Amino acid sequence: MCYTTNACPSASPVLKYPMRLVCLDLEGVLVPEIWIAFSEATGIAEFSRTTRDEPDYDRLMRFRLELLERHGLRLPDIQKTIAGMEPLPGAAEFTRSVREKTQLVILSDTYEEFAMPLMAKLSYPSLFCNSLLAAPDGRITGYRLRQKNGKMEAVKAFKSLNIQVFASGDSFNDLAMIGEADSGCLFRAPEKIRLENPGVPSVESYAELLGEIDKFLTAP
Repeated sequence: MCYTTNACPSASPVLKYPMRLVCLDLEGVLVPEIWIAFSEATGIAEFSRTTRDEPDYDRLMRFRLELLERHGLRLPDIQKTIAGMEPLPGAAEFTRSVREKTQLVILSDTYEEFAMPLMAKLSYPSLFCNSLLAAPDGRITGYRLRQKNGKMEAVKAFKSLNIQVFASGDSFNDLAMIGEADSGCLFRAPEKIRLENPGVPSVESYAELLGEIDKFLTAP
């Protein structure tokens, strides 16, 4: 039996890209922005600030944690809002179409404690995200990143496994993963982000996004 490539001259060479993968952001792409929904539920406008507005994720989260503490709000309060949320119109059908064509991974800066009820409504695609730190009384005391620049690093890791990657998202924190991917585009991004990044393709509908994915999957 042959165990090494040198001893097996007839062994097949490794394909350059034997597999292709789609990586998508979650909030704003497949589900509504959780913090905006929470802002509407509580009537506290400051919670509506998201990564579309603030590129510095740590600054944004510290701002949110201070707001929660100031208003005496806890993790169960946010989870109650999430329980009543649904995927964006057409999102469930879109994710099903993508998964019929190729593998799909959701790369998000949200938290396991927020996302799982929404994942159930999307038929549980793979999700890479972060975790919250909460006291026994439900007070959110902090957060734990899965990895710094986790979206971009995930794309780099997939590429290191000889996987070609398409990436799409709507916010400042999606630009690095789109730039790292072999192909990708913005999806329903605010005008400010589109204007500041004219070299990044941008689409507005699931049909257009699926078209970009199809081009990626069928490219030589």
